[in-house]
Formats: sequence, structure tokens, C-alpha cells
Amino acid sequence: MTLTRQESNRDPEKFPTTQLFLLAIVRLAEPIALTSIFPYAWALVKKFKVGNESDASFYAGLLISAFALAESLTGMAWGGLSDRVGRKPVLLLGCTGTMLSMLMVGFASNIWVALAGRAIGGFLNGNIGVIQTMVAELVTKPEHEPRAYSIMPFVWSIGTIIGPALGGTFADPASSFPNTFSQDGIFGRFPYLLPNMLCSGLLLISIVAGYLLLEETHPDMQPRVMLPDSAYVSEETPLIATADAIKIPPVDLRSETYGTFEGSDDSTWRHTRTKTRPVKIFTKRIVALIIALGIFTYHSMTYDHLLPIFLEDERGDPMASISMFAQSAMGMSPGGLGLSVQKVGVIMSINGIIALFVQAVVFPLAAAMFGIHRLFILVTLLHPAAYLIMPYLVYLPPAWLMVGIYTCLTIRNVLSILAYPVLLILIKEATPSPCVLGKINGLAASAGAACRTVAPPVAGFLYTVGSRMDFTGLAWYGSAFVAAVGSAQCFTVKRSRTEADVEHTERNVPAVTVTDCESES
Repeated sequence: MTLTRQESNRDPEKFPTTQLFLLAIVRLAEPIALTSIFPYAWALVKKFKVGNESDASFYAGLLISAFALAESLTGMAWGGLSDRVGRKPVLLLGCTGTMLSMLMVGFASNIWVALAGRAIGGFLNGNIGVIQTMVAELVTKPEHEPRAYSIMPFVWSIGTIIGPALGGTFADPASSFPNTFSQDGIFGRFPYLLPNMLCSGLLLISIVAGYLLLEETHPDMQPRVMLPDSAYVSEETPLIATADAIKIPPVDLRSETYGTFEGSDDSTWRHTRTKTRPVKIFTKRIVALIIALGIFTYHSMTYDHLLPIFLEDERGDPMASISMFAQSAMGMSPGGLGLSVQKVGVIMSINGIIALFVQAVVFPLAAAMFGIHRLFILVTLLHPAAYLIMPYLVYLPPAWLMVGIYTCLTIRNVLSILAYPVLLILIKEATPSPCVLGKINGLAASAGAACRTVAPPVAGFLYTVGSRMDFTGLAWYGSAFVAAVGSAQCFTVKRSRTEADVEHTERNVPAVTVTDCESES
């Protein structure tokens, strides 16, 4: 008996444009929701009157990091759950949790309700690891990886344009638009509800789109119609099949090796397992890459947290006894730049546009020119410079201030936008088996979330201490120090044997092989 099949909706040899586009739609609402709070977090904490006014930057850091703290505690669990029940349900649940979190923050009447709302959103959100896993399962050809792995950071950049713009524009609408919104109305009593409601609406649209159109990517849970011809049984194959009977390549149920972890080459990595022994997750390379991701996430998050505070903080008075040149030479930096919340929202939106350009144009060229591993080393070594130059903006004359701000943002975006997808590709290629891909991405997401938890309050504390000493650059130099630690740590990430073998070919990204996995497990 020969089993027939319908035409597949997705050719594994082609770039999965449609499904990545749908995944991007689901992904887009999340960065909008998470970054919309950045322009007004400092003002919101001041409104709640928690502690002294000078401590607002610290408490704003706690508010931002509450989401990441909760996410770090559950990220690996959500990744493991997605290995069992599928990626799509966990992804949609994460979007729902974020939507509920936004509404809770919008209706918060004190700092504790706002913190609880952010934490609940983090507990219910495992989307970072799940989305990374879905991208890995959608992309079957190594030459497609640089393009595919740049899409989600690209979408994040779009979200960082829209999110701060929404937050900065619609925060406290009764004050910003007094002719439209009344102080006695709901938006007067809850001044930060409107941007949260707008973001919740976008999340609802993404949930509906994902539920109706997004396909499940888990190899064991895809519909039979989506599998290629070679996946189906022949006349000689027993009719009683298991989940492994339709894997790629076909499995001989009569073989002595059936049911064991056995793989061959890089083309079967996605659908086979490596050896008869249990898969070892914590290889030296995986651990080194997750540490590198954690360090990068930490100092990157400090930048995102410090930037609006530094832009909005009042300008300090230069010390009369010391010339401006001498203060600059010593690294002293009194106060911030004294910009309005609305102007900061515009700057952060333009920052997202810069990030889009880097993601769409610079990353593919850099990946082709240097290769993934070399690019990882290069951007990691240069990263401390992005923080060292920020405090010197206070010494620029007003006419040159915006030029200086956008120059600093461009430098930071080039380094940051290149680093993140490179780390994701390296983690995927170091994964020893597809059966643990969700768990490893969940672990990476948890490590990143843990670092995002620590980063804002530490950076906020250093900024508060520095402000009292007319030395706000202290927080920036602290971030530069952590980036320098990352510059040293990046050399512990060893290049895989496969990467060395294909360096002379035209392929920009190495493919994982069983030999790679075995050598480190």
C-alpha cells in the first residue's frame, strides 16, 4: 500500500518568508509594549513619590527590571514546556500575559501595583526563547541563517521606534492634550493608562494573527501535509507507524538502531539525534556562549535604562574652580542633558530607525565580510567604547548636541545590533540535538532575563551616587567595565571544528554537525 500526500505549503529549500513574516507580526507587539514604559518610567516613579526624588532613577530601574526578574525564573520552564506541547501555544500565552501586564500597570495607583503588573507579565512570558527556537526550526539551510536571525532583532528595532513614541506621546494625556482629555476623567486619574491600552490593543491583534495563521514548528507536531515526499512510508514499511516513522530521513522500524539517538550529517541535524547516550546540554561551548549572552544583555540593558534618564536629567553646573576642559579630561560629567519627555521619545524612535538600518544593511554585509565567529569577537572587543563616550555629551555646545547624541547612538547600534543575532546563531550551532533546542534557548532567555533584572537597579544606583558627586558618568563607566569583562570572556568561546572547515567557502554561517556535538559532549 502506498500512502499519497498533498502538496506541501512550505518548501524546506526556500527561505520561509511567509511564516517568518507572521512570526514577526506576533513578535512586534512585544517590544512595543516593553519599551513604551522607558520614556515615562522615571516620571511615573516620581508621581508615586517613592523615597527621595533623587532615588527615582533607582526605583525606575526596579520597575523596568521586575519583568525581567520574573522572566528569568520561568524562561527555561517555558522552553521545556514548548518542547512537550509545541511552540505556538506557549508563544500565544506569553503575548496574553504581556497584555494583562500592560493593563495592570496602566491602572496602577502606586509603585507596588505597577511592580506586580510587570512581574506577572514576566512570569507568563517565555517568548524570547520560544521565538528563537521557532526561527531555528523554520530555517533549514545554513546560508539562510544570517538573513533569518536578523529578522527578529529587526522587528525589535521597529518596536523600539513605535514603543517609546507611544509612551512619550500619550503618557499623561490630560496634561499633554488638555483640550481632548480631562483631568477629572479616567486618563486624568490614571495618567499612564492610555499608552498601555494602545499597546494592549496591538498585542491582541498579534494574538489573533498568530492563532489563525502561524504554523506550529515543532518537528514532532507538524501536520502530515507539511512534510516533504521523503518523509512518508513506502510499500515495504510497516503500516503501524510512530512519530519517528515520518522523520527526515525515513526511519526503518526494523533497524536495531531504531529508538536510539543516531545522526549523520548537518542536513539531518534538525530531525535526528546524536548518539545512544543521553544528550549533554551543558557543553563547554554552550556555557561560554550563555555567559557571553548574559554579559552582553547586562551592559546593553544598562544603556537602555540610562539613556532616557541621562537625556531628561537636569543639566548640572560646571565646577567653577575647574575649567570645562579639565573636567572633561578627568571624566567628570555634571548632570544630564535636560531634554523633555516628548523629545526623548522622538530621540528613542529615531534611535530605532538607526537600528533598522544597521540590521537591514550593515549586519548582512558584516556577516559576509568577517564570518560569524570573527564578527562576534570584533563587536565584543569594541563594545566598551559605546559607553565611554556618552558622558562627554554634556560638554557639547547646544548647536552640536543632537549631532553628538545621534553619533553616539549610531556607534552603539552598530555594535549592539551586530552582537545579538551573532550570539543567537552561535548558540543554535552549538546545540547538540534538536530535542533540547527549546530548553537551551529557554536557558539562554532565562540567563538574559536575569541579567536584565540586575542591570537597571545597579545602573540606577550608580547614576544616583554619581549625581550626588556631579559625576553622572560613573554609571556609564560601570557599564563600560562590564563590557570590558565581556571583551576578555569572548575568547573562551572556542570556534567549532565545522566553522574552521568552511571558513574558506562562500557560506557565511557554519552548520552544526554531529562531530561538533560529540567533540564537546
